[in-house]
Amino acid sequence: MKTKYLLAAACAASLGFTSAFAGGEGWTHDFAAAKKQAAAEKKDLLLDFTGSDWCPPCKTLTANVLSKEEFRTLTKDNLVLVELDFPKDKSKLPEETQAQNQELQGKYAISGYPTILLCDADGKPYAKTGFQPGGPKEYVAHLDELRAKKDVRDKSFAEAAKSEGPAKAKALIAALDAMQLEDAAVASFYPDVVDQIKAADPKDETGYAKKLAAKAKYAAFENELNGFAQKQDMEGALVFVEKAIASGEYEGETLQQVMLPKAMILAQMKKFDDAIKAVDEAKAAAPESEIAGKLDGFKGQLEGAKAKAAEKPAEKPEE
Repeated sequence: MKTKYLLAAACAASLGFTSAFAGGEGWTHDFAAAKKQAAAEKKDLLLDFTGSDWCPPCKTLTANVLSKEEFRTLTKDNLVLVELDFPKDKSKLPEETQAQNQELQGKYAISGYPTILLCDADGKPYAKTGFQPGGPKEYVAHLDELRAKKDVRDKSFAEAAKSEGPAKAKALIAALDAMQLEDAAVASFYPDVVDQIKAADPKDETGYAKKLAAKAKYAAFENELNGFAQKQDMEGALVFVEKAIASGEYEGETLQQVMLPKAMILAQMKKFDDAIKAVDEAKAAAPESEIAGKLDGFKGQLEGAKAKAAEKPAEKPEE
């Protein structure tokens, strides 16, 4: 795979590709070469997942920060810059680069643009960010704060190496929590750590295994619910969600996540009173959660939609 990408980069010019970088000079498309450079120079990787010709915040971040010489100057001692572009105009990139980028998009669980990942020289991510207002100085200061997560990760790993049992598991969990990565990225890059946590805490005193199981169950629920959405089967979706709520298989924040689609479905069906009641029930399931803090705003939107619907004159029956 590595040789294939190197050959693609070498012959790109002869095939007529400009391989222009949105970030300009100092950036590379070649992930394998970037990892090799980072290892040799004892630097980390900055991966910019971008849509250079269609994504407004990507364009703004590039214009205000990533393309600036000041940014390259402030990062050159610590970071190797890698642009992973997903342009609408595919002629901008060789097919091999497009294939590489698609592979990395899946591996790093990228779901939005721009996504900026900080990774060690092995390509393991330890921090994630995206668009931030300001110029190069402000953005680099933000990156420096994120780079500290690598120290937390490594110190937690070192502490875990000296510990046993639940104490070891807690140190490993602290390392993963500090990085705030997507579950899919943890599964891709830190499966050994997950296995170590389970082995060190077979009775699940930390609750980590239970948490993983709850996330997996919710993912399966969400996947099945999406099937109803694709068919635009609101009645079927409502029955499915109500059955899941009544099953008793979910609790706490996971139950709250399962309950929220009920409110959304009812709102789409113009049953605003029932939707408002569903929001209140969802909030009560985990009142201290981060989601709960946003539900009052959602409830207000539903009340506004209800009022607006009431203003519309009733349709006259056909004679």
